[in-house]
Amino acid sequence: MIKVGIVGVGTVGTSVVQILRDNADVISARAGVDIVVKSGVVRNLNKDRGLDIILTDDVDEVVNDSEIDVVVELMGGVDEAFEVVKKALKNKKAVVTANKALLAYYRYELQEMAGTQAFEYEASVAGGIPIINALRDGLSANHIESIMGIMNGTCNYMMTKMTNEGVSYDAILKEAQDLGYAEADPSFDVGGYDAAHKLLILASIAYGIDAKPEDILIEGIENVSSDDIEFAKEFGYAIKLLGIAKKDANEVELRVHACLISQDEMIAKIDGVMNGISVVGDKVGETLYYGAGAGGDATASAVVANIIDIARSGKSAPMLGFDKPLEGSKLTLKSTDNINSKYYLRVNVSDRAGVLAKITKVFEDNNISVETMLQRPSFENSANLLISTHIAIEKDIQNMIKELELLDFVNSKPVMIRIV
Repeated sequence: MIKVGIVGVGTVGTSVVQILRDNADVISARAGVDIVVKSGVVRNLNKDRGLDIILTDDVDEVVNDSEIDVVVELMGGVDEAFEVVKKALKNKKAVVTANKALLAYYRYELQEMAGTQAFEYEASVAGGIPIINALRDGLSANHIESIMGIMNGTCNYMMTKMTNEGVSYDAILKEAQDLGYAEADPSFDVGGYDAAHKLLILASIAYGIDAKPEDILIEGIENVSSDDIEFAKEFGYAIKLLGIAKKDANEVELRVHACLISQDEMIAKIDGVMNGISVVGDKVGETLYYGAGAGGDATASAVVANIIDIARSGKSAPMLGFDKPLEGSKLTLKSTDNINSKYYLRVNVSDRAGVLAKITKVFEDNNISVETMLQRPSFENSANLLISTHIAIEKDIQNMIKELELLDFVNSKPVMIRIV
């Protein structure tokens, strides 16, 4: 029998207990042993959770319990969770976590601590989609050329409603909060940070890149407007918040931001709260993974799958899937300034003679070639210029935006969205 202790018996933790109880027959058959939850840690012992397990508010009662074989960390946060996991590993417990923030900052330290002890984290990225095992195991024979995906269901839900129903950003954000998709402080989701944590985990498995959130380009969807969506539709694009990892020679791009992506791409067709991740390997080509990226049962399904894996083997390969540096340690993180992309810009200007000529001159001075330009009326005596470019360098685009801001007929900071 495998005994499990759960640190953080909230929505996901409760689902883990219920799945292990409700599907005990099939789980036992697949694991080759019975798996039961012995105890769990909660913050409020007075809340009735309807679970037939021992509950405590003392973490040490779980991580120091000699009967517990697997500690499941579902408490969230970074530093406190790190201390809990460290203690569990020191006590020779196998560990399963769904904590993307913890791994975004401490994945390499945890791999070193774990050694050959089992440490699994499938639920940390894209909920119930088995993307970790796909990268670490199923695609292990490949050099990974790129990863691109919708990794945050809140943003995808919001962009879908804005696109399909014309709902404003403020209105759909409130709806997402009312439905429980977005927190009272939604910045972690809509600002791109949640997706960035997940991207960093995948990039470590694919490329061995030890980057922190502060090292990469992270933007959200806060500035996307109905004008941007209408431009996208007119030219055959959808707007999605994407996490992108891409190998370019000996460098790896890591970035999270809103993108205009062709409506013909499979990723562009993924709507609502669903997640989807495309991985391109040099031998297998493109593979696409789609499913529920959040929610108690979907995330708990991945947690239980990890526990079953541990029950089967007892130990694991290195946590990130490699013993020695990938790619001969040659890969480095590409500077954000050197990213190459097409770009879309929305520039609100005073509607007067000579404006277009001066705007065009600023583009020319910064070595940026315009592909398309539309003009749409805005508020009184002003207009939005909606512009797409040919491939340009990020540094040049950023310099140009600074120059545009200084022009007396430009009424606000231009909005820029990269085109994939």
